[in-house]
Amino acid sequence: MKTIKYSFSRRDFVKKSVMGVTTMMIVSKTDQIHAKTGFPIQLGGPVFEKYDNPEEWVTVIKTLGYSSAYCPVNVETPDNEIRAYELAAQKAGIIISEVGVWNNPISRDEDERKKAVEKCCAHLELADRIGARCCVNISGSRGDVWDGPHADNLTPETFDLIVETTRSIIDQVKPKRTFYTLEPMPWAYPDSADSYLELIRAMDRKQFAVHLDPVNMINSPRRYFENSDFIRDCFKKLGPFIKSCHAKDIKLQTQLTTHLDEVIAGQGGLDYATFLTELSRLDGVPLMLEHLQTAEEYKQAAAHIRSVAQKLNLDCS
Repeated sequence: MKTIKYSFSRRDFVKKSVMGVTTMMIVSKTDQIHAKTGFPIQLGGPVFEKYDNPEEWVTVIKTLGYSSAYCPVNVETPDNEIRAYELAAQKAGIIISEVGVWNNPISRDEDERKKAVEKCCAHLELADRIGARCCVNISGSRGDVWDGPHADNLTPETFDLIVETTRSIIDQVKPKRTFYTLEPMPWAYPDSADSYLELIRAMDRKQFAVHLDPVNMINSPRRYFENSDFIRDCFKKLGPFIKSCHAKDIKLQTQLTTHLDEVIAGQGGLDYATFLTELSRLDGVPLMLEHLQTAEEYKQAAAHIRSVAQKLNLDCS
């Protein structure tokens, strides 16, 4: 595959990316506690209760105390029903955070790849129709497992393939109101703030943006123990591009080899005080709980996040 050439340096891009936005400074714990000037934390998560119309959906979201929600419809939903949900969300002050795809648009299997790209386009179109903050997928994998590690995932050739594929998705749909984003992964691009910036520069598309999941990028003991600085670095470099975030936690296990487990928020080592402080600098960016099994687990995770926010004097709805 032909390597894509760029006309300006990463250093120049980083400077331009942060120019004109508020400088996100590293703050002390004392500063965090007095950070009332921040925007509200727009918490959301999946719903387990059934609903048959927009009004019932809004009631479920509000009962859970959420101000953000995952997309409540699918690509086959009629336009009038999509519009009804959008209007109900607007009236209730609910942010529709994201439309998830979750497939492999860079598969080596041509038939799988083609079907994955078509699905990405359909879901990006849905996100645009309902006014979701973003459509989100992972970049994919060059291995047999669609979201798994592979030796070729972090090569320059795969980087170029991700750029080419993502551009084609955005160019086919031409979204006006939403953005196509790639959720970070431990073993695939983007796997750091810098690699995400590289993708933004290479993509050269206004409707390409950032979905931030810091847990997915904590892939070593060093990054685990230094995750406070890592989170600050992510927001400093990617803040203007962030459209949605995922909320979970991670725990380093005591074993002879590095073993990191995803756990419920509050049961791991993620510095939520720093995460929420940095997120509160951004207006209207949802924080979405994910990957838990029961409604009670989601209630527990939400309670932890709200507790941290309360200690920071931040509004978390």
